[in-house]
Amino acid sequence: MQYGIVIQPVATIYEIPAETRIKDGMTLSAIADEAMYGTGLAITGAEVTGAEITGREAAGQGFLPVRTFYGYTGYVRKEAVRLVSLEEMMAWEEGGLMVTTAFCVDVVSVPKVQGVRLVSLFRGALVSVIPYECGIEGWGKVKLADGRFGYIREQFLENKEFSQAGLWTEVLPQKKIVDKDAFRRAVVETAKTYLGIQYRWGGRSTAGIDCSGLTSVSYMMNGILTYRDAKIVDGYPVREIASGEKKMGDLLYFPGHIAMYMGNGKYIHSTGKAGSGGVVINSLNPEDADFRADLAESLYAVGSIF
Repeated sequence: MQYGIVIQPVATIYEIPAETRIKDGMTLSAIADEAMYGTGLAITGAEVTGAEITGREAAGQGFLPVRTFYGYTGYVRKEAVRLVSLEEMMAWEEGGLMVTTAFCVDVVSVPKVQGVRLVSLFRGALVSVIPYECGIEGWGKVKLADGRFGYIREQFLENKEFSQAGLWTEVLPQKKIVDKDAFRRAVVETAKTYLGIQYRWGGRSTAGIDCSGLTSVSYMMNGILTYRDAKIVDGYPVREIASGEKKMGDLLYFPGHIAMYMGNGKYIHSTGKAGSGGVVINSLNPEDADFRADLAESLYAVGSIF
C-alpha cells in the first residue's frame, strides 16, 4: 500500500472523485472531510482519471482514494499530498511531530519576523520539530511535509497526543486516560478554542469547521479518535449512556447533528443556523437566553468514552 502526507494547509476529502455534485438541481460541494497539513493518508487504490458521477463526467481528473488515520474514507486531489512509502510514512510519524495551535501561524525561512513566509498553517497542522538546532529564543526549527526546513514560534506548538499508526495497522490507537476528570475538562477547553469559527460543511480547521469536525478534532487533540460523523458507530470508543448520566465532555446526538456537553445544561457545537453560523454555546435549559428548543426537543442519544 502507498501513503500520502498532506502538503496543503487544508486538503479537502471528497465523497466522490469530483469536487462538486448535482443535488436537487443545484451544484453543491462534494466535500466530506478535511485533512490537515502534515497528516497522513493511506492510498487505498489507483488514481481515478474519469468516472460517471450523477449522470456526468467527473469534473476533474487526478483523484486518489484515501483512508484517514481515524478510519474515514474518500478522495483527495493528487496534488494535495506527497506520496511516500510505508517506511517514509512511519519515519514522519516518529520524527518529532508537534501540533500547531494558533488560529493561523506562519512558517518562515529564518527565525525572524521578517523571514520569507514558506506556508501558513491552521490549528491542528503537523510539523516535525528539530530539537536544539535553532538557538534563537522563542523560535523552533521545523521540517515541513514537503521536505523544506523553516522556523515557527515555539508558543504555537504543542505535543501531539494522537497516533496515526492506524494507517498501517488498521486498528485505531487510543491514548490511555489516567485522569477522567482532567480529560473531560481538556476536551471542552479544546472545543472552546474554536469559538467564533465559521461553520463549514465537512470542515475541521480554524478556517471553518462543522459539528462533527469540532467534536472529533477536540477528542483527537487529546488522544482519542472518535467517529467523524454525527452518530455512534461500533468500533469507535463512544458508547451510548443514559441522558441523566451525562457529564462534561460527553457527546450529545441530534438528527444529523452533534454537540459537546459542558455541564450545567450548556453545550458547545458548530451550527449553520442563521444567527449563529459557527461555533457557539447553547443551553438545554428553557430558562436560559441561549436555549435552543429545536435541539433540546430532538436530542435522542448521549455518548461517552467512559
